[in-house]
Amino acid sequence: MSGPNLRVALAQINTTVGGIPGNEAKILDYMDRARSQGADVVVFPELAVTGYPPEDLLLKQDFLRVASAAQERIARQSQGIITAMGWLHSEPAEGSATQQPSRDHQSGVVKDDSGHSPLLANCAALLQSGRVAATYSKQLLPNYGVFDEARYFTRGTDNLVLSLGEHGLGLTVCEDIWSEDGPHQAQAQAGARLLLNVSASPFYRGKGEVRQDMLADRAKTTGAAVVYCNLVGGQDELVFDGQSLVLGPDGQVLARGAQFEEELIVVDIPAAMTAKAPASAFNGSMRHVELSPVESREKPSVLPALAQPLEPVAEAYAALVLGTRDYAHKNGFREAVIGLSGGIDSALTATLATDALGPDNVHGVAMPSRYSSDHSLSDAEALARNLGIDYLTIPIEPVFSSYLDTLAPFFAGRDQDVTEENLQPRIRGALLMALSNKFHWLVLATGNKSETGVGYSTLYGDTAGGFAVIKDVVKTLVYELCRYKNHVSGREVIPENVLSKPPSAELKPDQQDTDTLPSYDILDPILTGYIEEDLDWRAISARGYDPELVKQVIAMVDRNEYKRRQCPPGVRITTRAFGKDWRVPITNRYRGE
Repeated sequence: MSGPNLRVALAQINTTVGGIPGNEAKILDYMDRARSQGADVVVFPELAVTGYPPEDLLLKQDFLRVASAAQERIARQSQGIITAMGWLHSEPAEGSATQQPSRDHQSGVVKDDSGHSPLLANCAALLQSGRVAATYSKQLLPNYGVFDEARYFTRGTDNLVLSLGEHGLGLTVCEDIWSEDGPHQAQAQAGARLLLNVSASPFYRGKGEVRQDMLADRAKTTGAAVVYCNLVGGQDELVFDGQSLVLGPDGQVLARGAQFEEELIVVDIPAAMTAKAPASAFNGSMRHVELSPVESREKPSVLPALAQPLEPVAEAYAALVLGTRDYAHKNGFREAVIGLSGGIDSALTATLATDALGPDNVHGVAMPSRYSSDHSLSDAEALARNLGIDYLTIPIEPVFSSYLDTLAPFFAGRDQDVTEENLQPRIRGALLMALSNKFHWLVLATGNKSETGVGYSTLYGDTAGGFAVIKDVVKTLVYELCRYKNHVSGREVIPENVLSKPPSAELKPDQQDTDTLPSYDILDPILTGYIEEDLDWRAISARGYDPELVKQVIAMVDRNEYKRRQCPPGVRITTRAFGKDWRVPITNRYRGE
């Protein structure tokens, strides 16, 4: 090992699930970059070759073969640098003749064709000198929230400590280090003083601070330095924020990666922090592997990477931009279309899309009806002009009138009600989808979490689209994000009139949201308590909210599950979004006590 320090590079990369050739090329590129920076060790995120989470792709035999072949090629390129990376490991269970899994359709359990189960392991591999020097199988498989790892993987049981000259290393995968008594403790007791963790930790607001506090505690309780390499990028509704970390044994941050950006973070860790300690405990499940020291070579000087975490509103904005960009690009869309109503939700959605895809790739469409106010049209046009995006106007009055005339004989004798209101957003949704089909534009739905939560939306209308950018953003945060955008831009991107006028669906004369809903500064905390914190009406009411109002809001949430199930996916930025981590039955008579 050259010099007194161990130079470690953290490859904070943006992978694509199933994009194995592209992931492989990116991994090899970052390995080369790490070598050129004189790194002794380079660390990649969890399941770097397959992307995370691969979900039921793991049941496809050809997927496993392609992933395995790519991993073998990467291993052969590990000359001159030690590589720790997320790895998909497949091997036959005892008594099995095959490595290929499938799902038993009666039990739902993954088995091989001999009936043995399970077969796959979520691993970290240690590559050196063109081969796999060691693998470690993840022991703690998360099976909550957005995670379903017990569906696919077998739990590891063996611990691993690696000797690299005078350095003692431990190796774990994501969830393993979140538990206070996780495998890192045994590795530290066996002499490891540098704990490497390969991770794919999804973002929610405030997650970075929680994660850093947790890692600082792990460093201090083990007396070991911690290297934590996290994934970055959008994958369906999930966003991974990067913000990889290196901490000293005292819990102090030595290096921090940027949020929501790919980056190679290179840091010199003093040898005094990583020198092997005398083993204080051994057990039969601990494996020790000796690694060959990296050949001495001249190392270029590096500056410590210490990106500052974003402020709460800024990080939410950045997550929404990245999630939108990756969803569009990874699914083959370059352009997007948005219905511009002149309201704040469509304004924020269009602004986020512009930052994600560029103004030349965003199309705003105003679709006025007889109830659209003059200021709504002028506000929509001003927004499009401020953003520099394409602006189209397609009046829906002729179509709306035709619908009313067609239905008139069947609705005779009945007063107009929500039926006629809902025709308008459904016409708009159909027009946007027609533009999408003709020009291959991704339709971005504009509904926020407050509206989605209580069902204040029209099925097949404003819920229509391919992606719902602000689906996990409550209305009060919508306002904060808009004001944040104007502030950082140093100009009025989103017109002040959009921010100041009362929100309205404009589906009937003089309509306002408060005709149906409580004010959003009251509604949003109730929704947060019920959806994200799992509180009942008593606990929410104890925070100062009217009990009857709380019950009404909860009832609205409960009876609108059928709508949410048919909504497009959207970026997850809270601890519980309407998606992977919200699994409520539609047919459900339980209404609490």
